[in-house]
Amino acid sequence: MTYTCTTLASPVGELKLVANGARLAAILWENDRPGRVRLGPMSEAADNPILVRTAQQLKEYFAGSRNRFELELDFAGTEFQKKVWAALLTIPFGETRSYSEIAVQIGNPSAVRAVGAANGKNPISIVAPCHRVIGASGKLTAFAGGLEAKEWLLTLEGCEWSGPSRTWDLFST
Repeated sequence: MTYTCTTLASPVGELKLVANGARLAAILWENDRPGRVRLGPMSEAADNPILVRTAQQLKEYFAGSRNRFELELDFAGTEFQKKVWAALLTIPFGETRSYSEIAVQIGNPSAVRAVGAANGKNPISIVAPCHRVIGASGKLTAFAGGLEAKEWLLTLEGCEWSGPSRTWDLFST
């Protein structure tokens, strides 16, 4: 399987948009950890229609004129990860959830750490809003794009959290 990709300059750094055919497969961060999202070979294709639509919708989102995405998605992961990523898609714009709330939502309340791990491997950042998942204490937790990007995205959306006191505890419940 060959993926196509393009890059997009954004207020949170350069993003790599990746398509699998006519579906969005990933949005990767400029300084993404190697191997966080496993994809096959890629070729540059800025004219791929799904990448063009994704870039346009992201620009609208960053400009504050879009609060939901309308894109065909292609999540590649385990069944558990796909459940977590589907739950992310239900978090409304401007709201946050904790890892434990996501675990309860997917019917596995004791899987808080596994939810944190799946959230960390979310391949379609921003569109599947893993940035909206924070610690139960209200503190910001680890984020593939960096905590500054997470804070920027949450501020853009008008979300509330416990302020500048941040934690690096990925599995805060």
